[in-house]
Amino acid sequence: MTLIALFTDFGLDGPYTGQMKAVLHAAAPDVPVVDLCADAPLFDPMGAAYLLAALAPILPREAIVVGVVDPGVGSDRGTIMLEADGRWFVGPDNGLFALIARRAETVRAFPAFAAEGAVSASFHGRDIFAPAAARLARGERPDAATALPPGTVDRPDWPDDLDRVVYVDRYGNVMTGRRAWTLKGATDLIAHGRPARRARTFSDVPVGQVFWYENANGLAELAVNQCRADTGLGLKVGDPITVR
Repeated sequence: MTLIALFTDFGLDGPYTGQMKAVLHAAAPDVPVVDLCADAPLFDPMGAAYLLAALAPILPREAIVVGVVDPGVGSDRGTIMLEADGRWFVGPDNGLFALIARRAETVRAFPAFAAEGAVSASFHGRDIFAPAAARLARGERPDAATALPPGTVDRPDWPDDLDRVVYVDRYGNVMTGRRAWTLKGATDLIAHGRPARRARTFSDVPVGQVFWYENANGLAELAVNQCRADTGLGLKVGDPITVR
């Protein structure tokens, strides 16, 4: 079943997410809309790209993702509609979908459908990307002649895994952009000079102990059992993590 998933740095407070949902409902009223993530790394398409690549696999293969982490909105940065292994991703061409494209087996990219109404200089999520996603949800597809060259979406200078903080959840657990399967053996993660050993889950360590584990989305995540790892380790989104 087709669904539309929103991945943004807008937050759920304020009008922005609600306005995008209103546009989607008006244009594709029978298609469910879910909030995949509303607090992606602020103004940080690179960090958000690694988070999105970890979250997207839970979506059905026919899903359409509207991704908006877009500090360059209103500039000459391009727009993109990416088909990757059957899912569609619609948003700014600023690297947000680079890891999705790199890890997919089949990829096609196109400029986003042209807007059919007025376009604000500062809210392309509502005025360009949401309408484009609705058109995809209704079964419309871009003209093959408009396809972009292979590799357009990738950022070859970006690493396969990102050794920095990409998200902090409400418990203070700290997600990195590093896929846990790439870390072998008894590897430590170092945050601000403090090492964290690997554990399977929270209950495997004493209360108050720092550790890292493979989270439910496959990322290496720093945590402190029943405490906040972000404040305890002095970490915030964007901070580097060292692998030892």
